[in-house]
Amino acid sequence: MAQRLMAWVCLLAACSTAMAAEQGVKVLSPDQLQIGSGQLSIGLSQQWNRPLPTVQRALIVIHGRLRNAQTYLHSGETAATQAGQLSTTLVIAPQFLNESDGTRHSLPSNVLRWHANDWMAGAPAVGPTPLSSYAALDQILQRLGDRSLFPNLREVVIAGHSGGAQVVQRYALTTQADKSLEAEGIKVRFVIANPSSYAYFNAQRPVPTFDPAACPGFNTWKYGLKDLPAYAAGQKHHTLEHNYVSRDITYLLGANDTDPNHPALDKSCEAQAQGAYRLIRGHDYVDYLNQRHPQGLNQRLIEVPGVGHNGDQMFTSPEGQKVLFAR
Repeated sequence: MAQRLMAWVCLLAACSTAMAAEQGVKVLSPDQLQIGSGQLSIGLSQQWNRPLPTVQRALIVIHGRLRNAQTYLHSGETAATQAGQLSTTLVIAPQFLNESDGTRHSLPSNVLRWHANDWMAGAPAVGPTPLSSYAALDQILQRLGDRSLFPNLREVVIAGHSGGAQVVQRYALTTQADKSLEAEGIKVRFVIANPSSYAYFNAQRPVPTFDPAACPGFNTWKYGLKDLPAYAAGQKHHTLEHNYVSRDITYLLGANDTDPNHPALDKSCEAQAQGAYRLIRGHDYVDYLNQRHPQGLNQRLIEVPGVGHNGDQMFTSPEGQKVLFAR
């Protein structure tokens, strides 16, 4: 009885938090990055409008659907502190605001905002300019490549949890901005923690009972490569896959993220085709990649014991610290 009551309490708390977020986030990040005519809301562990010669690593940490960027900034700072890396790490937490946030906070018209959760899939902003959320990340990478500001930067880690992990997985699939950094000797790594779904490269899916005819959108972006977003326009599918499998990617999965009824789990038929819950979806996706590329990948899957769907616990765990800071 006590366990059942606790489950109901957690469910109600999750639902109320989600409802509150749909009415607009409580906390706006205090800084902005100017991108053309728009401003991206962003959180920073250090001000980056001056040279930062002590910074050797940048950690870009991306929030989930609650858009609580300051919470993720704090998690990144805590993980860096516990790993003994805070003084040499710049933590960056972009905030992809939506229309409800604009209404709640009466945002100036030049603050970038997206429709609902479309930012997860790289959709263009609804104002003030149709900038893809992925193109916004490109602008962050471009700034980090400025050697006058970051003369000793040697690594950029792009990490996300839940909805943020969906962003990181699709961004790693479609971006080309990492190449200019690597040409400067700056390594780029991706950490994908507990996403609800992944983008597959063909019509193969791990659930044997899945009926494609009953789910016609199962292979459409963001679940597959059909109808790619404008951000990836012109890129060939085989090139996208080649670039993706060549990247340094860690799939960080909570060993207890196994609830098929989790309130924030994507339960659409497109996602259900990838497995019943997040842990199995992650394992199945990595198995799928290994089957398609038996020669081996520069990618790995790491489980975090005792942790479910909790971004702070994932990133501050010993496993999370090792992945984020290459310890």
